[in-house]
Amino acid sequence: MKVKDCMCKQVCFCKPDTKIGEIARMMNENHIGSVPICDEKNTVVGIVTDRDIILRAVACNKDNNTAVSEIMTCGTTCCDCNKEVSEASRLMKEEQIRRIPVTENGKLVGILTLGDLAKNQQINNEFVGHTTECICGCDDKNAE
Repeated sequence: MKVKDCMCKQVCFCKPDTKIGEIARMMNENHIGSVPICDEKNTVVGIVTDRDIILRAVACNKDNNTAVSEIMTCGTTCCDCNKEVSEASRLMKEEQIRRIPVTENGKLVGILTLGDLAKNQQINNEFVGHTTECICGCDDKNAE
């Protein structure tokens, strides 16, 4: 199965100059925990999570009017929409991430989450469980 057949196509995203308060409201209104950050060409340049807002903004006394570029994670791992879901899962396990922006020709076209994998009837529950275990560091093969 291809990533494009499983991903969420209605992805919320923002520009690097978007204010932290605006992104927090977007997360709340859309019930999401992360927002890809894209440049003017719709290329992913970073991602911000609800955890980033707590640890890099609130805990550091950043103002709600601070640009998200000050707290976002750069060097974001993305997956091409034409890759197999197993490749996306491998990247998620490697990077220990629960959500991965999906691109086509370098442009953001969606996002793939553990939830997307879990609710897809064509994906084996054991596959999703193993991916989750690896991301969380619970997999025996990754234990010290």
